[in-house]
Amino acid sequence: MSIKVAIIGLGIMGTRMLTHMRLHEKFKPDYLWDPNPKACENALKLDSQCSIMKSADEAIESADLVYLACPPTVRESYAMKVVEMGKALFLEKPFGINIQESKNFIDKLKKFDVPIAVNFTQAGGAPLSNLLESKDKGEMGEMLGADIIVTYSKWPREWQKEADWLRFKKEGGMTREVISHFIFFIERVLGPLKLKWAQTSYPSDASLCETDVLAKLETESGLPVNILASVGGIQPDRQEFTIKGSKQSRKIEEFHKDSLSTGNQFVPLRDEEQDPRAVSLKSQLDALFLKINNKPNSLATIDEAFRVQKLVEEILSKT
Repeated sequence: MSIKVAIIGLGIMGTRMLTHMRLHEKFKPDYLWDPNPKACENALKLDSQCSIMKSADEAIESADLVYLACPPTVRESYAMKVVEMGKALFLEKPFGINIQESKNFIDKLKKFDVPIAVNFTQAGGAPLSNLLESKDKGEMGEMLGADIIVTYSKWPREWQKEADWLRFKKEGGMTREVISHFIFFIERVLGPLKLKWAQTSYPSDASLCETDVLAKLETESGLPVNILASVGGIQPDRQEFTIKGSKQSRKIEEFHKDSLSTGNQFVPLRDEEQDPRAVSLKSQLDALFLKINNKPNSLATIDEAFRVQKLVEEILSKT
């Protein structure tokens, strides 16, 4: 039987998930809510099968699974209603903007015996599973570390402009939105990281998010993970990371482009999909179905997500 889904938050991520859940045979995203009437109107235009509920509570009550795509500051209040009603919870990261408050939030979530997972989009994809397989077989040789490079001509990017909160220091920025995904991936491969040093720059308007980040993290065994990120300049956007081995290295670009080098130029490992986002979300939803049915799955746990959040907030604090 299909899983009844409520989506709280109908911005970029909420409507994207609505589209791809509707395409998946295991999910029925029929119950929607957002405090913004315009967002609700746009969601109905996108998917006429769904219903806009009178309140978040009504949407939650109607569903088996609730996906939270709302901004970080309001996630806890909705999440607690979800688990208190005994529903499964799938939420965006981060848990909030204050580490201690987020820790308290996670401690409360752990008291409930319901499926809970965090939407790190690469968790269910082929690049991560294939890289882990190569590592386990010894094909990459000795692991040597990783490099993250992220550059944008402007932030938020053009397609993100409707989510205005992304440009503010309080909740937004490229480190929380993008680099966090890459840190999650690298920790899955190399293990937990700790921050050695960082230098983060902000514009003169103190309310706005970061424009430049330099940072060095290390694994427990001392392997380096380097971050270079910047905003500005007329150039193509670049978001990539390389995991380095003594025999071969793997580079992931744009979240899904997976290539390999044995010392020469990186060579793509597979043909690019016509709609790579659809493929990625299909894999993520397949894993979510396993999670809801208490079966082994690749989704990010709340502990993994919180570890990434702590690293991100520590980086952002180093000015």
